[in-house]
Amino acid sequence: MEIQAICGDITKLEADAIVNAANKTLLGGGGVDGAIHRAAGPELLEACRAFHGCETGEARITPGFRLPARYVIHTPGPVWRGGSRGEAGLLRSCYENSLRLGEEYGCRSMAFPCISAGVYGYPPAQAAEIAVGTVLSWSGRCPERVIFCCYTEDMLAVYRKILADRGF
Repeated sequence: MEIQAICGDITKLEADAIVNAANKTLLGGGGVDGAIHRAAGPELLEACRAFHGCETGEARITPGFRLPARYVIHTPGPVWRGGSRGEAGLLRSCYENSLRLGEEYGCRSMAFPCISAGVYGYPPAQAAEIAVGTVLSWSGRCPERVIFCCYTEDMLAVYRKILADRGF
């Protein structure tokens, strides 16, 4: 599997699927969630309404509509509450369930944002360790390429260090 970390706008990436760090309503919000909804257009909101929400750690897939990506995989990450309320397991589930949907839909390339590391308050280094570890332990055939799309240079440095420590 090819893995890379970049700093950029996930809504501009040409990947089979981009992952949306959604809230549980799936109806848009702030941060990357709002950016994806704005870039995809109103059709995305209508597609998300049909799900009637999504629990933390689960994932749902929609077309990408006006995005360069074919699909958007929506996954609500956990809100950080100190680390003793199952946050790590829920965050791991976000990645596993997103990868599972990506494989089911034949996605050869997938781009992930830094799930829960923004307004949900997850410590960035811990969130990145879970993200990288979960992707590296994935045993599926798809995706062949994973992009960690970071929103700041500081977050990019965290991902690059973790990847370098693991030989990438």
